[in-house]
Amino acid sequence: MIRIQIGATAPEALARIIPVAEGEAPPDSARKAVAISGFAGKLGETCEVFAPDERLLLTGAGNRQDMRAAGAAGVAALLRLPRVALDARGLSAEDAARFAAGAAMRAWRFDAYVTRPEDDAPRLTAIDVLSSSPDAARLAWRARSAGVAGATFARDLIAEPGNILTPATFAARLQTLTQHGIGVAVLDQAELTRQGLGALLAVGQGSAHPPCLVVLRWKGTLKAAPVAFVGKGITFDTGGISIKGAVGMEAMTGDMGGAAACAGAMLALALRRSPCPAVAVLALAENAFGASSYRPSDVIRTYSGRTVEVIDTDAEGRMVLADALAWTARQQKPRAMIDLATLTGAIITTLGNHTAGLFSNDDALAEAMRKAGLATGEPVWHLPISQSLRDELNSEIADLKQCLSGSGNPDAIHAAAFLREFAGEVPWLHLDIAGVARKTEADPFHAAGPTGFGVRLLDRLVADRFETV
Repeated sequence: MIRIQIGATAPEALARIIPVAEGEAPPDSARKAVAISGFAGKLGETCEVFAPDERLLLTGAGNRQDMRAAGAAGVAALLRLPRVALDARGLSAEDAARFAAGAAMRAWRFDAYVTRPEDDAPRLTAIDVLSSSPDAARLAWRARSAGVAGATFARDLIAEPGNILTPATFAARLQTLTQHGIGVAVLDQAELTRQGLGALLAVGQGSAHPPCLVVLRWKGTLKAAPVAFVGKGITFDTGGISIKGAVGMEAMTGDMGGAAACAGAMLALALRRSPCPAVAVLALAENAFGASSYRPSDVIRTYSGRTVEVIDTDAEGRMVLADALAWTARQQKPRAMIDLATLTGAIITTLGNHTAGLFSNDDALAEAMRKAGLATGEPVWHLPISQSLRDELNSEIADLKQCLSGSGNPDAIHAAAFLREFAGEVPWLHLDIAGVARKTEADPFHAAGPTGFGVRLLDRLVADRFETV
């Protein structure tokens, strides 16, 4: 994670990033450069100025409604400098923290396996934040830094290749969370078999790397049932026997993005010492294929006792979530249950790559999530689950079908309808994050690669709705 230091001066910074809103006059030393460049302070605009005594970068702050984006755009232009300063002296403490959060998120990179960095060029490792009220800015940053740290943790997990991050190594990485007061328990293959998590076992049975269920627990201080996060953790998805095409399959290392986001959210809660008890249940498996792979037409008995007719082994995410949701509802008895999954291509067709699909059996919970999305810049859109589409999952040989065959059907809604069957009476919300979990290319506001979508969203939802009884 990028080091953030807040103070009144920054003598070691090699450049100063100054937010300039639309219609606002730039610093005197930058007026000529602004006039030549046409810089107008629009969000995403930047203008670099080499003043007599320092290097300046003006970053457009628009109408100052999204200081995160302004910080991100400014840092994106200076990633080759090892240390820069964000000049937040004209901002409130909260805006200064937002400015820093955007910069820190944009500066993230994953280069663990790069043995020969390009030209051995320096990379940004430290950001100073200049504030006229450093104590207030530090307090505001402390509240936001937990979400940034959680998102960074999730991004690092998602970026790992499938040969490194197997279900077992994913579970081992999560053991590091114990240093923050988070309990970690792992149900291995033998325990999954004993407890009857047949859907999770079926998905993982074609792989040399056995599946597991990881349970993370934050005790909090409230005397209340926990809020539960449930994550799809497919460490690599070949599609199984219903194998995917080769084009784009390399991105399937990120099919555990839901589980990573849940883990990152737990870290965020712990870092800010949330009073809310929380549990994350992560269904980890590799969807490979081999002599023991599960097949289309198989009938699987799930943890809930309900039977499922398999139509497509590439619809594995809803299978592992079915067991994880039913197990969580029965074993943890949560106040509410939110699952996150890179689940369907259909949600990308519907909402593109900027908004997650939201499905729920509780309108108040859905509205709270919508507001959390607006507050964090991680937008969601509430979609319906109609009874007629649920009825299409009726099976002639089992309790229900896992999905429909063929393309062109509303698969994101079918998936949500399927999952709702396993949530029971618990207030439940499903986020399909397939379109927002990864950026294929860098832009002024985001690095290319995993976004960590969902970490700050879940953290904000808990803060807004579940920290009182």
